[in-house]
Amino acid sequence: MSLNLDDKKAVVAEVSAQVANAQTIVVAQYAGIEVGDLTVLRAKAREAGVYLRVLKNTLARRAVADTPFASLADQMTGPLIYSISADPVAAAKVLADFAKTNDKLVLKAGSYAGKVLDKAGVQALAAIPSREELLAKLLGVMQAPVSGFAGLLAALAKKREEETAA
Repeated sequence: MSLNLDDKKAVVAEVSAQVANAQTIVVAQYAGIEVGDLTVLRAKAREAGVYLRVLKNTLARRAVADTPFASLADQMTGPLIYSISADPVAAAKVLADFAKTNDKLVLKAGSYAGKVLDKAGVQALAAIPSREELLAKLLGVMQAPVSGFAGLLAALAKKREEETAA
């Protein structure tokens, strides 16, 4: 079913609003994927806070025009699913993880920080740990000296108690 002009304007406005807050856009070819698998992909995208949608390429080109993602317009051909996220790695991670288990989803291109990424670039972006993972690792590194010092003080106190008891 084709969209009328008002529907097309609404879709472009919705996607433009998502693109305005986005740091990353990843596109993939989805031809041949069963509906149930797409439903699973959409659920994973929702959990990760990723906007995922199948769009007409002309509408997507209009939505990214005059944005840092405008250079991605050359890659917008064929049946594509668009993954848009404010988190720099979430959009790439959702599609790359799904593509590992479903060979019919083919990563095509992406855009991050105004640069167009090819398939290898999208996979490299997806391999980067998320912000939460990086913060957790940093916190662990920062706590290690403190916990080590606390363990040393506890051992020293125990040793002194044993010496005074003997």
